[in-house]
Amino acid sequence: MEPKLTIADILALKNKRKITMLTAYDYPLASLIDRAGIDMILVGDSVANVVLGLDSTTKVGMSEMLHHAKAVRRAVKNALVVGDMPYESYQINPDEAVKNAKRFIDEAKCDCVKLEWFDRCLEVSEKIIKAGIAVMGHIGLTPQTADKLGGFKVQGKDADAAQKLIEQALALEGLGCFSLVLECVPDKLAEIITQRLKIPTIGIGAGVNCDGQVLVSYDMLGLFERFTPKFVKKYVNLSPLISEAIVKYKEEVLAQKFPAPEHTFSIKEEELKKIK
Repeated sequence: MEPKLTIADILALKNKRKITMLTAYDYPLASLIDRAGIDMILVGDSVANVVLGLDSTTKVGMSEMLHHAKAVRRAVKNALVVGDMPYESYQINPDEAVKNAKRFIDEAKCDCVKLEWFDRCLEVSEKIIKAGIAVMGHIGLTPQTADKLGGFKVQGKDADAAQKLIEQALALEGLGCFSLVLECVPDKLAEIITQRLKIPTIGIGAGVNCDGQVLVSYDMLGLFERFTPKFVKKYVNLSPLISEAIVKYKEEVLAQKFPAPEHTFSIKEEELKKIK
């Protein structure tokens, strides 16, 4: 069995090979992702949209995130497990942010946490890192605060905005973040940031030149049908296959074809006769 990946292992992959990352929210999917050899598994707040049917990632809190993180961690033997800190678990009070980050480590046994950029991001990230918890940063499009960015749009498209993203990236690296998600930024800008940083960049809608890539697993498996972002590639479309199986099950139950003898338990005739 391969040894469990560590923060040091992820750092060592920069300039060596591309890093792979996917989201997971439950035991079965996390197990499949881990067995496939994916480097990092993000227990993403995207669980709000793709699993819980909510319209925003801001609608899940610590209880939901810890519940799903525990399920994922039970499945994982090799990948680095990243707990995605939910909206308002770190933006309001820096001390509360440290407590919540510790819950991901102590209760859910995650290896690290991820924080989206916000106004006090540097202060909060520094406090969490000083508490001995590894932090993955996240800049560009930050879904939890997308309303402040003008909606779900590509970030850093003009020189001033691009410069701000470069400064954010360097500042987070300077504080001790071990890696950085770049979401929905132009590919050339993502390449510049990747080259400037000593820590790995993980792209989602940020081009091929990041150190690694992440996708929402339900998107790339064709399990989430409400919306498909431009940056998603569907590697399989499971929804129609699952629908077909469910319809077939229904038909066989109605036609009394299921359960068949091979799915059924029996009792000996002599025992049956004894029943009053």
